[in-house]
Amino acid sequence: MTIKPSLALGSWLAFQPMGDHVMVMGDLVLTHQEVNPVMTELLRGGITVTALHNHLLRSSPATMYMHVRGHGDPWNLAVTLRTALSKSATPMEAPKPSQAGQLDLNTAALDRVMGRPGKQAGEVYQYVIPRPEKLTDGGAPAPASMGTGTVLNFQPLGGGRAAITGDFVLLGTEVDPVLKALQNANIEVTALHNHMLDDQPRLFFMHFWAQGEAQGFASGLNSALRHVARKQ
Repeated sequence: MTIKPSLALGSWLAFQPMGDHVMVMGDLVLTHQEVNPVMTELLRGGITVTALHNHLLRSSPATMYMHVRGHGDPWNLAVTLRTALSKSATPMEAPKPSQAGQLDLNTAALDRVMGRPGKQAGEVYQYVIPRPEKLTDGGAPAPASMGTGTVLNFQPLGGGRAAITGDFVLLGTEVDPVLKALQNANIEVTALHNHMLDDQPRLFFMHFWAQGEAQGFASGLNSALRHVARKQ
């Protein structure tokens, strides 16, 4: 199947004001050949690389996800990030206005199974579920908008089927119960790792993948969520 960019291939960067400077966090989706040229420019400009890993197992071309963090003047950070991305094939032109139409999914049924409303994000249906704790990274606030919320994406495949991927954001005590719940639902766990270096509390990110009947997988994801502390 063709992976839509909004399912698992979108680089993102979030800037958060911090008094007279900003903090930037995000991750960059790169091919293997792009990893080191991009990393060189980031380090040269003072951006910290906090993680480098896969999220998918069988994508072609293979992709890596480089998580980044920076503090300082927003202009300087933006220039460094733009220069680094120029070493990749990441499209940098201004995005076109969204042309996304209605999704070929029974989203109302998915919402009933999940027990919460989702939203259309490009060509996928998405749930973003924040954690209840006050999360920080390096002492700075790290809310869900900075990448610390559980994200569950559904890409329609037709006939009530979907590809699902995303990541659960977990405390260490939640990892094993969620892992077992996903496997019991025939949802493949593709990666387990950290995205940050100095987060409090310590968080683990569990990525997953499956293709099949959308409502059945929604039930499996909801079963896994029962083991995760979350805002209601």
